[in-house]
Amino acid sequence: MVQVKNIDVFTPIIDEPDIMGQIAACNVTNDIFAMNVLNVSGMLVFLAINKNTPMYIAEGILKGIKYFLENKIDSKIVGGHTIYSEWPLIGGEASGFANKRSIIRKQGVKKGDRLLLTKPIGLQPVMAAYRMLKDFPEMLEAYSTEELKKSIDLAIKIMITSNRDVVKTIHSYKDFSFIHAMTDVTGFGLSGHLKEMLQNSRLSAELDTIPSIKFSKELSNDLGYDYAECSCSETAGGMLLSIDPEKIEDFSNALNSNGISNWIVGSIDSVDHELVRISDKVKQIEVTKI
Repeated sequence: MVQVKNIDVFTPIIDEPDIMGQIAACNVTNDIFAMNVLNVSGMLVFLAINKNTPMYIAEGILKGIKYFLENKIDSKIVGGHTIYSEWPLIGGEASGFANKRSIIRKQGVKKGDRLLLTKPIGLQPVMAAYRMLKDFPEMLEAYSTEELKKSIDLAIKIMITSNRDVVKTIHSYKDFSFIHAMTDVTGFGLSGHLKEMLQNSRLSAELDTIPSIKFSKELSNDLGYDYAECSCSETAGGMLLSIDPEKIEDFSNALNSNGISNWIVGSIDSVDHELVRISDKVKQIEVTKI
């Protein structure tokens, strides 16, 4: 058995304290699930708040973390640390235990592999719209406020939906060696994390299908985010898996049967070392629900 640990801390992206706590817990623990570890044994919480922060905000964040751990991934808070800081910071350290042979690493892609993604991209521009609707709504007059709020609600749902069910699906197979590499998609964006998967492989990748939250492409163009190269930052994003092409349809169907949205988004080839390309004929899929 080996112990897997992850530490992650970031600044708030939403005003509702309990939801922010859930997002933080999801973001921290998803890195454990990204190595095919089925259970998080516990989380040490880190919280930094300004001395003037109302107590209900700190309490709400902690309640959100506790709710997520206990009700969504069967885990618990095992301790933590709080400090005063000019900048609010939320996160912590999560741990899990696994048989060393069951771990799926970030590297290990093979030529011909197909790439599968379990959540749409576009969180950064959509959450920028969340803030602008509150502070500068006149800048989004070109958009339907009602429809934009639906995209924001979807983005929030994505960020509080754990990737643990993906791991449960993997573990339903007696032999899951057909999954050659896996990572979650977070701060470096889809293309950035795919580039990490290609490190030292002498291989490259092409993305031919991009599932994204409705309006994220348009918002990126308006607000200056690099949607075209799939490099926008994500928070608690989906799992990206490199899978034997003979097993990709079967695994995709298994995810579907467990209620997990997924898209086959590209493939591994050998055009150039560690190069991520967006196909000239890329298919854009607008996602409105998961």
